[in-house]
Amino acid sequence: MATDRTQTETENRLMLGLPKGSLQDATLDLFKKAGYSIHVSSRSYKPAVDDPELELRLLRAQEIGRYVDHGFLDCGLTGRDWVAENRADVEVICDLPYSRATSMPARWVLVVPEDSPVRSVEDLAGKTIATEVVELTREWLKAKGVEATVEFSWGATEVKVPELVDAIVDITETGSSIRANKLRIVDTLMESYPQLVMNRQAARDPWKRAKVERLVLLLRGAMEARSKVGLKMNMPENSLQRVVATLPSLRQPTISQLSQKGWVAIETVIDETVVREIIPRLKELGAEGIIEYPLNKVVY
Repeated sequence: MATDRTQTETENRLMLGLPKGSLQDATLDLFKKAGYSIHVSSRSYKPAVDDPELELRLLRAQEIGRYVDHGFLDCGLTGRDWVAENRADVEVICDLPYSRATSMPARWVLVVPEDSPVRSVEDLAGKTIATEVVELTREWLKAKGVEATVEFSWGATEVKVPELVDAIVDITETGSSIRANKLRIVDTLMESYPQLVMNRQAARDPWKRAKVERLVLLLRGAMEARSKVGLKMNMPENSLQRVVATLPSLRQPTISQLSQKGWVAIETVIDETVVREIIPRLKELGAEGIIEYPLNKVVY
């Protein structure tokens, strides 16, 4: 009986890869808001999580797609760029557009010095390009009909132009680092968000598939909540219609009668960016006891 129970527990477990490095903190924060408590030890690549059905591995994003493809992981969070770079044969479950600094996608861009005569990719025919995404760059050049030498860069790629190479392909979100190094973007090869990808065999397992779908629901809910807050207040009933017309809520706000006659309580979810504009207006309309509070998840 003990053997059967152990086998069942092992089968009902999802092996999930999380990215270490630049995306690690943002990933752990997203999972925390989704309801998962994850503890990372500095000496281990096996984080502890308070869900016995999950087994986590902390790996470089560059490797996760390949490990999912080969079956070491059932699923993992990695960039669309690294899936393409490794030519990983995986099922993309969903995009999860969270990032290190902004909500904008990361971009792999073709970059040259500001004073370079290069104005288009065609100008790099016969030249040398350095990048971390060699296969991605070669495929892009092939699609453009341009023959150039592409060499692997181990990092600090932006310092290699123009002394060592003619151009680089590097990743950016805001472009600030590129401008700071007096470089210029010529073209964009790919936009990339983190993706949840799944091993194709694991995706055919009903339990694992259902577990991933529940996980995605919570992660998406946590992402939706990042830019929103809850808002509640008390309001004279005779001002209700004007208040409802003012609130840009996800749906119609929740309205409840208070014990004090002629007053109602209103609760809604609102974009955080408009709160500073709308609270003074609500006060003018007679709202009292206005409370703004953070959200962990918004599930539609």
